[in-house]
Amino acid sequence: MLPEHADQVLAIYQAGLDTGNASFETTAPEWATWDANHLADHRHVALDRDGHVLGWVAAGAVSSRCVYAGVVEHSVYVAHAARGRGVGGLLLDALIASTEAAGIWTLQSGVFPENRTSLALHRRHGFREQGTRERIGQHHGRWRDVIMLERRSAVVGV
Repeated sequence: MLPEHADQVLAIYQAGLDTGNASFETTAPEWATWDANHLADHRHVALDRDGHVLGWVAAGAVSSRCVYAGVVEHSVYVAHAARGRGVGGLLLDALIASTEAAGIWTLQSGVFPENRTSLALHRRHGFREQGTRERIGQHHGRWRDVIMLERRSAVVGV
């Protein structure tokens, strides 16, 4: 992912947020904020032949404590027109490769139960449900559950 992808990345993010089933966030942040919250070596885009962003994946640290240095939380978003074409899987593969090369042993994410496509994508890539955080927060005036997903690396020594 390069700085010139910023506008398209944020537009895809906002489109995902607009579905109401992607995140507790409702508005994509400015690029500087988004950029500061994601690790530079673990953000990837899928591009079409013309260089348009079809989707993105990015990870951020879960904690500044050194004991959690090998644990990141990630997000994956695919443009509506590119869904069902394997883009999400390619992005997760890229993230898994980059994080394992860097010694990261755990990828985690929280997904709304209603987002069945994301849950299925993650399961296909070795993520396991760790549990449900029931009524963890309000979104558009209603309490929402979040399913916690985790993928432990088979190659990074844990």
